Amino acid sequence: MADSQRPTVVPSRPEAASSTNRWGIAAAGVVMQIALGAVYAWSVFRIPLTKAFGWTISQVTLTFTIAILMLGFAAFVGGLWMRKVGPRRVAIVGGILYGAGVFLASFSGGHLYWLYFSYGVIGGIGIGLGYIVPVATLVKWFPDKRGMITGIAVAGFGAGALLTAPIASRLIVSVGVLKTFAILGVAYFLGVTIPALFMKDPPPGFKPAGWQPSAAQAKQRVARDYTLAEALKKWQWYALWAMLFLNTSAGISIISQAAPMTQEITHVTAAVAAGMVGIISIANGAGRFLWAWLSDAIGRRAVFLSMFLIQAVVFWMMPHVSSFGMFTTLAFIVLLCYGGGFGTMPAFATDYFGPTNVGSIYGLMLTAWGFAGVLGPTLIATVRQRTGHYSEALHMIAVIVLISAVLPLITHPPETGSPKKEVSPRAA
Repeated sequence: MADSQRPTVVPSRPEAASSTNRWGIAAAGVVMQIALGAVYAWSVFRIPLTKAFGWTISQVTLTFTIAILMLGFAAFVGGLWMRKVGPRRVAIVGGILYGAGVFLASFSGGHLYWLYFSYGVIGGIGIGLGYIVPVATLVKWFPDKRGMITGIAVAGFGAGALLTAPIASRLIVSVGVLKTFAILGVAYFLGVTIPALFMKDPPPGFKPAGWQPSAAQAKQRVARDYTLAEALKKWQWYALWAMLFLNTSAGISIISQAAPMTQEITHVTAAVAAGMVGIISIANGAGRFLWAWLSDAIGRRAVFLSMFLIQAVVFWMMPHVSSFGMFTTLAFIVLLCYGGGFGTMPAFATDYFGPTNVGSIYGLMLTAWGFAGVLGPTLIATVRQRTGHYSEALHMIAVIVLISAVLPLITHPPETGSPKKEVSPRAA
């Protein structure tokens, strides 16, 4: 009896979910990501904290590194937790921890360890829990536009610093750096927890009315959902992790050294170099949408292949230009690709392992972000210090991303084990 009712009950519920409803959830997800992406504005606090408490730049910067590390691992935990309690509760807890961590940083005056624990650990965990929710939820609501919708969602994260940096700068001048933490902590709490109330999964089997996958979409998608344990037994999961890790390492190396590198190579003033940092941050947000949107048309593999090849050329050229405009253009391209990795990979993982468990599968994949946040800046800074210039470091990264282009060439959807539904590696 239950089996006979299944075809009538389950499909009827997806039909009841309107397009307006899913776009409303998408809008709420973007608002969440904008608030969470404010973490990219950390550089605004670097100088005020070093001046106020005598901490070194590396000591203050470690706070950001800790937050990104916590983000990666917390996203994995959040993805697992979503399977049990749903996206709304995970997002709310993420907002509470994020807001609390930044607020508690207001008590870190003279206590560096407290800054690490509050903003870095507590805040970073909150960001990770919050970040995975819109990404994993929206790919289920938009099976027809996976790349585009994840691009829109994470573009909000990339744009967070654009909105937060000027506000934080004015607050620091007006009330001081510690009170700024308190004010922003409350703002972040509201900015995440309120839209989190709108987060929910679609009904089982949801499809937009009248939509059927195209032949191109069907070719790049698996025919069934994988569990996390099953995905980790497939070499494709590690290939996707490596692509995200290598792409992120390249881009974040530029982010970490943008201002001093611009001054050294183009001989502009510190004020002009700081302006360039703002310009390329736009690329971080724009690339998340543009590359992800393009991936719906040409495929995720083609996007990562293109990004690696383009960056190989750009990184090789960077130390050989002297024009500020040309250097800014090259850095802009790198940041477009950096953002593109985050915009495209959620849809890539969903294509290969299905939408049901993408929260935990992609959540664990985000540990690549944390490790890249350590490797990229460390590599470029170490080579720069050893050689006295950026040329060798940039050429080294160019070679690394060129070799990385092999990964999207050899990666194909995992076999499903069903002869009728299996996606042929050659066809992919």
